[in-house]
Amino acid sequence: MRKLIFILVILIAGSCHGQNKNSKETAMKNSAKEIHHTEEEWKQILSPEQYHILREKGTDRPFTGKYYLTRDKGIYQCAACGNELFTSDMKFDSECGWPSFDKEIAGGKIIKKTDYSFGMVRTEILCAQCGSHLGHLFDDGPTATKLRYCVNSTSIDFTKK
Repeated sequence: MRKLIFILVILIAGSCHGQNKNSKETAMKNSAKEIHHTEEEWKQILSPEQYHILREKGTDRPFTGKYYLTRDKGIYQCAACGNELFTSDMKFDSECGWPSFDKEIAGGKIIKKTDYSFGMVRTEILCAQCGSHLGHLFDDGPTATKLRYCVNSTSIDFTKK
């Protein structure tokens, strides 16, 4: 029964997180400052839920994240290190169950990496400052950029303007 539930969760996540047809690996490092901690230090800094999402590449359940429906104006930062990643002007409702953005703040704030997990080919997005898992990037967005940064609410914090 547990295996069946796990498979269903993966299928649901995969249906929103679809495959990225242009999944070339891109690594744009933020040269300003990189943050390095041991995994034991991260366990002390982050909550167990944050540690699972940010460091173990977990996924929030769809339609449950605290920022999924947020419409306030402000800045979204990495929950692990505070690196500014997205603005509210970049956010849109993709109806997939996770906060979605059509671009990132300029300056190499996010690393893009090919992800072959769960039998799919996707583009994983990580914080360039601390290496934490944020979510995935897809080329099926409805805006002019055609991009959809599908982000776990647990992996970000929000500062309201």
